[in-house]
Amino acid sequence: MPLMNTKAMFDKAYNGGYAIGAFNVNNMEIVQGITEAAGELKAPVILQVSKGARAYANHTYLVKLVEAAVKENPDIPIALHLDHGDTFELCKDCIDGGFTSVMIDASSKPYEENVELTSKVVEYAHKYDVTVEAELGTLAGIEDEVQVEHGAEAYTKPEEVEDFVKKTGCDSLAIAIGTSHGAYKFTPEQCTRNAEGILVPPPLKFEVLEACMKNIPGFPIVLHGSSSVPQEFVKMVNQYGGKMPDAVGIPEEQLRKAATLAVCKINIDSDIRLAMTGNIRKYFAEHPDHFDPRQYLKPARQAVKDMVAHKIKNVLGCNGHAEETVKVWNEKYKK
Repeated sequence: MPLMNTKAMFDKAYNGGYAIGAFNVNNMEIVQGITEAAGELKAPVILQVSKGARAYANHTYLVKLVEAAVKENPDIPIALHLDHGDTFELCKDCIDGGFTSVMIDASSKPYEENVELTSKVVEYAHKYDVTVEAELGTLAGIEDEVQVEHGAEAYTKPEEVEDFVKKTGCDSLAIAIGTSHGAYKFTPEQCTRNAEGILVPPPLKFEVLEACMKNIPGFPIVLHGSSSVPQEFVKMVNQYGGKMPDAVGIPEEQLRKAATLAVCKINIDSDIRLAMTGNIRKYFAEHPDHFDPRQYLKPARQAVKDMVAHKIKNVLGCNGHAEETVKVWNEKYKK
């Protein structure tokens, strides 16, 4: 089936107690690994592209890679989403260029400016049946061009969400409840340490999520910065020449809890990067005479597939929901 927007995905996810994985893509191997896992597990999936990914790989190449994935996985609902669009012009370019969903991130602006810019994107996007994600609150950390110093983040104010959604007409809302971008989501001062000396992050603010749910019942909520930074891959990176001290992420059990509530989309990027990089470093160390990119990118692609499969089954809970999502899309949203 062709690319779809996120309406049918979120309809089923909200009522089904699961979330859709939104995985960032930058090259062929990542696209293949993600969609092969989703295909085998019959899971709907969102492939998302950041401003930095477009600069790295070129808009046209990325769209064609996703189109190839759609052709290879005809039974899987796939949305192509712009992650952290920061201008109307960028969102418009992606809408005009074949994306089925966009995010306009004006969360760093004053409230009324956020409303104004988000509304402008929504008005344009909805003409083309493209869904729009907006954001209230700011996350700490670094993701491509998105950089917020620790201490400068701000939790979403639940009292603002109803007004914001009504005024903008956005289709989903990213909120800040304590997640953070990148592989260094928390400073050591924000954490405790377990018996092995590994940082233990502070818990997510579920009271903020629950208050938002109360104020916008039935409305899809999004979590950014939701990689768990698996320590096995941090250790692998460090063992084979890397240097990632105190890298720590969001505990998976907290993300699973969020997925059973109103969170319909969970963004995952750093975990894929870690799995790929750890396996490539390991391959180089074990095969210093090899120089064919296919040799080290093959296990890297498998690492992406294994990571995504784990997330789909054990964190998101969206495995087995492809067919019902397609049915809702055909009956309710397809134009």
